[in-house]
Amino acid sequence: MAVTKEPSFLSSYKIATFPYFKEIHSCSSFICHSLKNIEPCLFADEGFPIHGVVVEFHGPEGTGKTEMLYHLIARCVLPKSGGGLEVEVMFIDTDYHFDMLRLVTILEHRLSESTEEIIKQCLGRLFLVNCNSSTQLLLTLYSLENKFCAHPSLCIVILDSISAFYWIDRSNGGESFNIQEMNLKRCAEFLEKLVREHHLALFATTQTIMQKSSNSTESSIPLKLHCEADVEYRPYLCKSWQQMVTHRIFFSKQCNFSSSKAFSIVSCHTKKKHVIKCSFSVAECGVQF
Repeated sequence: MAVTKEPSFLSSYKIATFPYFKEIHSCSSFICHSLKNIEPCLFADEGFPIHGVVVEFHGPEGTGKTEMLYHLIARCVLPKSGGGLEVEVMFIDTDYHFDMLRLVTILEHRLSESTEEIIKQCLGRLFLVNCNSSTQLLLTLYSLENKFCAHPSLCIVILDSISAFYWIDRSNGGESFNIQEMNLKRCAEFLEKLVREHHLALFATTQTIMQKSSNSTESSIPLKLHCEADVEYRPYLCKSWQQMVTHRIFFSKQCNFSSSKAFSIVSCHTKKKHVIKCSFSVAECGVQF
């Protein structure tokens, strides 16, 4: 992959935390129809996400989840004239893996005229928040609620990842299972409130950290019992999170391809028997189906 020189204006966007959000006023009636084309390949029910959905990207590390998030962000923040939705996105980064230069590269490839001013306008629709603990995540969510009221065009929330503090919280919780799950449960409950009251779409990633063992029949859930897809799923996050997820998308590598950047996804509606299976590859220009 060619090395792209970092634009001089990019440094001001690397840590765009919530106190520095720019006030942008939009018409909410425009927003309510603006997300239907975000990426129909991913969704198993009606081919597009709607406000109020909670989508979980699940899979091992290195299966294309973060690249898919860049793909969704680009689709959202690009201007309508450039094939985008021209809406705002909040990205909550708990893994500290967000690569702004990578996103700029994808935007440049998708814009027919990628001037510095247009890239700035695109990045102005992205709000980046960093959190390094489940406690900080919870406090951040509380502090951000007013931002959704002030920003009608802020209708997508991305959390990468909601499972980042799982082992830390287990260790800090001692022998009490309730204490181990307390912060994540509160985060999930407040996220559900935000999604419902502000008509948001939430995308969150989870890592496959529970390895399959020889005696895993009770803790494993064959996904085909729920949506007729032959995918094994082992939930480990709190019930509050499991119950609010409306779509779960499973990511995996395609082992039968010579390219190391070929991936498969299985997209399932958690309450309906709708399944979509497809594959994608990752190039310098981003995700390609």
